[in-house]
Amino acid sequence: MFEINDETFRLIKKTCKGKKEIKLTVGYLIDNNTVIKIYDENGELDSSEKYHYEIGSITKIFTVSLLSKYLFENKMSINDPIQKYIEELKEDEYYPTLLRLATHSSGYSASLPLNKREYSSLFLDLIMGAGNMNKNNPLNMDFNKMKMLLEKNKLKEMDYSWKYSNFGLSLLGYGLGIVSGRGYWDTMNDFLHNELGLNDTYLGTSNNNLHGYDRKNNDCGNWKWDKENLISPAGAISSTADDLLKYAKINIYEDKPYLSLCHKKHGNGTKKYDMGLGWWLLKKNNNVMLHGGGTGCFSSFLGIDKEKKVASVVLANYRLGRNDDEKIGISLLESLQKSKDDRISTIY
Repeated sequence: MFEINDETFRLIKKTCKGKKEIKLTVGYLIDNNTVIKIYDENGELDSSEKYHYEIGSITKIFTVSLLSKYLFENKMSINDPIQKYIEELKEDEYYPTLLRLATHSSGYSASLPLNKREYSSLFLDLIMGAGNMNKNNPLNMDFNKMKMLLEKNKLKEMDYSWKYSNFGLSLLGYGLGIVSGRGYWDTMNDFLHNELGLNDTYLGTSNNNLHGYDRKNNDCGNWKWDKENLISPAGAISSTADDLLKYAKINIYEDKPYLSLCHKKHGNGTKKYDMGLGWWLLKKNNNVMLHGGGTGCFSSFLGIDKEKKVASVVLANYRLGRNDDEKIGISLLESLQKSKDDRISTIY
């Protein structure tokens, strides 16, 4: 039977140290079985409690999963420019294709929808622990602001290098809401609950039972989201470890055939990762798919190995240090992979 190894447990203890209010949920999928463990600074807690976390940018893979469904149903085409679905945009100007938006190769800067000063301030807040952000969401954007930013940030029809873009994914999500005729918010909640069967996953934080905390253990509350915030497709979903592992299982076994579109390489990413649709694919093994996320005072990680059929998830109600959630998640995923390899070698 698989157990969390010493190295992963060391990372868990290091991450929890000094965080008086932390609820660190670590989960994994192996042999079709799901295990959830919860930790605070004193050790392991009762795992029967179900905590809802802001998952930040992991929202993006759900947004692109919905895109893959619409592509599969021929409601949209991956090489269509986004203005095909947004009538208010001028037809005689260039806008990125759905493919470029979904692979962060649109050309939009990482700072949008904020200006450089706002972006620098937000980045500093996140680095310092987000204590002065409290319950506000600094990434508010309505349609008028989106249209103004599109007109101000004109792009050329060319291949842009990879640049992580909240704005680009938000524009894509807005287009999905137009195609559905119901708007992104209602469409995504319906997709999460009725298509994927994830009943504890939803947009916004109104049903959350956890507040976030900064590095000084100050209560940051939750970021506020609503239907009018067009940045929602990039980061507004809340979920549980159990639901994220259910979603991992759906992807591993391709219970929804259209999700396979997301798992293939569609573009270049960083030195370490290629880009699927939404997912980061490990360059040395594209069967390994990852994504992380964070809001003001929450951190999240989801990793999957489709070939080995294992997955790991890490959720925290703190904005953790640089890549701490990813380190735990990858360490856990690697030990799950090794466990499967060891079993195969024993059989043969």
